[in-house]
Amino acid sequence: MNQGNRIPGAPIIDHVGIAVNSLPDAIRQWSAILGQPPSGEETVPSEGIRATFFGEGSGRIELLAPLTPESPIARFLERRGPGIHHVCVRVGDLEDALAAAETAGAEAIPPRIRRGAGGARIAFLHPRSLKGVLLEMREDPERG
Repeated sequence: MNQGNRIPGAPIIDHVGIAVNSLPDAIRQWSAILGQPPSGEETVPSEGIRATFFGEGSGRIELLAPLTPESPIARFLERRGPGIHHVCVRVGDLEDALAAAETAGAEAIPPRIRRGAGGARIAFLHPRSLKGVLLEMREDPERG
């Protein structure tokens, strides 16, 4: 694999996304468990979610609540209930990383590249092509 497709070294987990029914209830519980308040919260209309993060930098926890019954998170909650929704890794160049993933047999979910939380460029790889795991790729915020 071309080293430009990723950050050198071990994969960097940007965050783990957890689907929740009630953001206020989940924030109370996670704040108590982690001993800290959330580090940020925002609405991402393109994904139909309200997101809250715990922590800064890599290794964050993202709580995701649906804005509408038609959002992907609402459908996930209906099918599977609350729980881990996705794992997000940082990549150096999103286009190159997507091309490498697709060459390796992964399937990008349309729209192929979009804006996510914090305005970051992101892409999702379909769980049917990754043994049941929804993988988000987030372009490294330090990139150019």
